[in-house]
Amino acid sequence: MDIVWTVLGVALIGIALRDIFDVLFHPLGRGMIARRVVRGIATLARQAPRQTGTLGLLAGPLSYIAVVATWTALLTVGWALVFLPQLPQGFNFDSQLDPAAHSGFLDALYVSLVNLTSLGYGDISPAAALLRILGPIETLFGLGLLTASISWLISIYGAISRRDSLAHEVHLAKEAEERLGEKLADADPELLETLLAGFAEQLIRARRDLIHFPIVHYFRTEDEERALAGLLPFLGSLVDEAGGEDRPHSLRVRAEILRMAIDDFAETLRKRLRIPGESTEEILDQYQSDHGPLKA
Repeated sequence: MDIVWTVLGVALIGIALRDIFDVLFHPLGRGMIARRVVRGIATLARQAPRQTGTLGLLAGPLSYIAVVATWTALLTVGWALVFLPQLPQGFNFDSQLDPAAHSGFLDALYVSLVNLTSLGYGDISPAAALLRILGPIETLFGLGLLTASISWLISIYGAISRRDSLAHEVHLAKEAEERLGEKLADADPELLETLLAGFAEQLIRARRDLIHFPIVHYFRTEDEERALAGLLPFLGSLVDEAGGEDRPHSLRVRAEILRMAIDDFAETLRKRLRIPGESTEEILDQYQSDHGPLKA
């Protein structure tokens, strides 16, 4: 059984490390554990009463916390299983502790947590040479997990900021139409080209963010002007109007580039986030239904 516990512990550590690598460092990595945790939280959010909206708004932050907690649990339990067969003979105990009474899984879990968090209480310390090496190694794992979690959070909020900036700019364009009482598609072709080019560039960046950090999708917004899901149809209509047969060729090219960017964004939603739909319109309709603005 000592070998079984050790092998199981190493397997849990390996699963946690692989998941962390997939989520943070692999360009197309999905993270087997993280993906299931995030989708579980999202499912609970969708099942919450629609009129409250609070859980939906917190789905992203709760998913992040749940994923980091899962990684921490896997590493803690994994290392505890590695230490378990070595208790009590492989450790030195404080004079007030009875080694025979501190040789169970909870004690191994305690040793693992102390190492992972680098607290170093000293009441139970490694005696065997290999254990004296494994302890600091687990501490390095804990510091690495902390650093990775903070880096991931910074990356997530950077992606959210870029998505919301695009949404806000599209909202302002839509509001400008209403205030001026004229279609943007009827504006100066050069000005319209510049607008379409900027929208396409930002939408491509938002798509790349979704590929690298799918969890961004679950960070909702209650501000209408920052809800990209509800503004993409306006972009689509702008593309249709700007890409007419009678428009200048350069403007039609810009409009087609933005149309392809919208199609690519919708395809990413379908493949990476499993949003149903056969066409771009169907996918974006579902995206708007799932991810539109909520009121807490």
